[in-house]
Amino acid sequence: MRQSRTTIDARGLEPPEPFELTMAALESCDASQSVLLLLSREPYPLYRVLERNGYCRETRHRLDGTVEVLIWRETP
Repeated sequence: MRQSRTTIDARGLEPPEPFELTMAALESCDASQSVLLLLSREPYPLYRVLERNGYCRETRHRLDGTVEVLIWRETP
């Protein structure tokens, strides 16, 4: 169960800053933590990196156009 969450509001930031902020946050997370990334578009390159590195993600689209990506590492 995720006990704490870091939120990164990257709406309006230019690439690669959202990617870099997300990866830095994930590196400092332990198994009980997650990262919620807020963007104005789908981060397809990030999805591939997350998959290759063993992270899980759930994406949700808000009515205001915001893309929410919740990221966590699955614990065995």
